[in-house]
Amino acid sequence: MTVTILRRGDQGPAVQEVRDRLVRLGLLSENASAAADVFDDVLLAALRYFQQTRGLTVDGLVGPRTFRRLEEARWKIGDRVLSFTPGHVIHGEDVAQLQQRLIELGFALDRVDGIFAKSTDSAVREFQRNVGLDVDGICGPQFFRAFQRLARTIAGGSQEHLREISTVANFGKNRTVETCSILIDPSDNAGSLVGTELTHADVCWDIASRLEGRLAAMGTLVLLTRSQSTKADGERTRATLANESNVDLIIGLGLDRQLNPLAQGVATYYFGHEFSRSATGMRLAEIVQEELTSRTALADAKSHAKTWDLLRLTRMPSIKVELGYATSEHDSEILADPASRDALAAGLSSAVTRILAPLIG
Repeated sequence: MTVTILRRGDQGPAVQEVRDRLVRLGLLSENASAAADVFDDVLLAALRYFQQTRGLTVDGLVGPRTFRRLEEARWKIGDRVLSFTPGHVIHGEDVAQLQQRLIELGFALDRVDGIFAKSTDSAVREFQRNVGLDVDGICGPQFFRAFQRLARTIAGGSQEHLREISTVANFGKNRTVETCSILIDPSDNAGSLVGTELTHADVCWDIASRLEGRLAAMGTLVLLTRSQSTKADGERTRATLANESNVDLIIGLGLDRQLNPLAQGVATYYFGHEFSRSATGMRLAEIVQEELTSRTALADAKSHAKTWDLLRLTRMPSIKVELGYATSEHDSEILADPASRDALAAGLSSAVTRILAPLIG
C-alpha cells in the first residue's frame, strides 16, 4: 500500500493494515477495539510501544519509517531464504535474529542492524565452512537446520562487548584529523525558530559551514549532503552517499520541536537498540554532549540510542545532534546568536578531535 502519515482519529484500510501487523507481532489483541479500521487509543498505545522497542521516535505517527519497520518486523528467522544480493539488500527482524545468534556463536559482525549486507554474508559463509555446508552464502532450509542445531548448544557469551571496547580503542589509532573524512548532514527543515525569522535550515547550515571551515583547516576532508540553497535528498539516499563515499564519520545536525514550549536542551543520538549498538558512535555522542553543554547555556538532554535510517544504514560511526528546540524561547535565543553558533561548531570540532586522538598509556 502507499504509505501516508497516519495518526490517532484516522480511519480506513491503511489503519486496518497497521492494526493487523501489530496483532501478528503480539502487541495487540484482535478484539482490542470496537472498530478494526479506526486509529484509536488502544492502537496508539501499541504503536508507541513498538516504536520504543525498535529505537524509533515515539511520536505515535505511522510515517514511512515506522511503516518500513512494521514490514521488517513481520519476518522471523527461518520464514524465508536469506542471501546477499548487491542492489537488493534484504532487511528484516529475521536478519537481526540471525546476526544476534552469529555473534553469540563467535562469528565476526560489527552490529545487529537487520540488514543482510556484505559483513553478514561473510559471517554466514564462515559458519557454512565451519559446519561443512556448501559455502554459497544462502540461508535456506539446510542452513537453518544446521544453524538451529548448533545455536541450541550455545547460549550467551556474546563477544560483542569486547569487540565494542576494541573498536573504540582502535578507531583513533587508525585515523587522524588530517586523514579523516567526515560527512556533515545539516537539516533542510523550513520551520522557524520561535521568536526569530531564522529557520532550522538556516541555523544548521551556518553551524555546518563553520564546522566545515574548522575541520578543513586541520586537513579533514569534509562532505556536505546539501548546499546552502538546496533541499537534502531522502535519508536513505544520504546513507547511500555516505557508504559510497566511504567516509569515516557522519554528523547530522537538526533542531527538535515539541508541543510543550518548556522542552529544551541539546541531545545527540547514535545507532543502538536492545541487542546492539555502535560503540564509537555512542562514545562520540557522549563527547559531543560534554563539549556543547560546556560551551553554551543549552541544557544537557543526554545521548540516546536510535535506529533512524542514517544511523542504521551506514557502515561508519554516525551521530545526529539535535542542537536545541526550535519551540523553546530559551534555545531559540541562544541559537539566534552567531557567537553561540560558532561555539557549537567549535564544540563539534573538538569532539571530532577527541574521538580521533589515540589513548596514551
